[in-house]
Amino acid sequence: MKRNPRLDIDLDKIKSNSENIKTLCLKHGIKLVGITKGCCAIREVGQAMIDGGINILGDSRIENLKGLKKSKLKAETMLIRIPMLSEVDRVLEWADISLNSEITVIKSLSREALKRKAVHKIILMVDLGDLREGIMPDDALKMVGEIRKLPGIRLIGIAANFCCISGVMPTRENLTKLVELAAEIEKNYSINLEVISGGNTSVLKLVEDDIIPDRINQLRIGVGILLGQDDVRLRNIAGTYQDTFILTAEVIEIKEKSTLPQGEIGRDAFGEIPVFRDLGVRKRAILAIGKQDIYVRSLIPLKEGIKIVGASSDHLIIDISDFKEELEVGFEVRFRLNYPALLSITTSKYVKQYFYKRKEKK
Repeated sequence: MKRNPRLDIDLDKIKSNSENIKTLCLKHGIKLVGITKGCCAIREVGQAMIDGGINILGDSRIENLKGLKKSKLKAETMLIRIPMLSEVDRVLEWADISLNSEITVIKSLSREALKRKAVHKIILMVDLGDLREGIMPDDALKMVGEIRKLPGIRLIGIAANFCCISGVMPTRENLTKLVELAAEIEKNYSINLEVISGGNTSVLKLVEDDIIPDRINQLRIGVGILLGQDDVRLRNIAGTYQDTFILTAEVIEIKEKSTLPQGEIGRDAFGEIPVFRDLGVRKRAILAIGKQDIYVRSLIPLKEGIKIVGASSDHLIIDISDFKEELEVGFEVRFRLNYPALLSITTSKYVKQYFYKRKEKK
């Protein structure tokens, strides 16, 4: 018997998403890095990406990269968050490639690489307006000059990021600036940059519309593969599945209750003052899952007539007054997930994971 709450993961659909996005991008000479941070680098999901033709897996946490490496998956690993100075030794141990923007950290990577008699590949991040990580474009030539002096470090390319902190969208114009900067670096230092990494899932629309600059040859795709979504545009990506991860939670109470609380209203357990609309008496169910497990606002009930009312740490309350099917204590309710929900629930030790994959014919 399966344990609740649970997360059912369809590995075939994740593989299919990987294959379809890879095929789309290869038409433009673009290779993919499969980003696993959205699911806490579940080993089986990483393997599904590899089965779909991806040969680099990226994550923001060294612990996750370590898990992928120890699982002996046949893929290179990329650290996609700028390394902490205190974890440089672990970066060399578990990441084949890292994204960087601080010369102090790169110098420390160089020293560690020399100790190990290794060569560590790095990609230099450039800030094109989103104001998260990255050097300013005017500082790129000087930075590359400093990097080239460092033994044990191999600069393989430059990269940019979009839509993660300020909501700045990728465009043909700002990605062309990245391509032009790469050309300037190559000309100035007589080198060839292997990688011009244009960003994340938000860039796929430019690929689909055939307006991606020619030299962009890598994208770092997470939510597009995991959920088949371009979440910044609130759209599904053509040819992909969205029901790759399904959450099931169990009903632990059903009661008819007023929609207005009785008594003086103060702050809830999360320091917020809730606001209520008087909808009369409604039929409600409580599910055994809560904010400790999942970002509730990103849950999508699979069946019509179910509305999310709210949640506390361990309880999710749904309105089932308009639900046409039978629902009793012990019954299950299922949800699709948007990215914030997936990101949070895969870190919860209280949610059991189950994997689905068709058996290969012998």
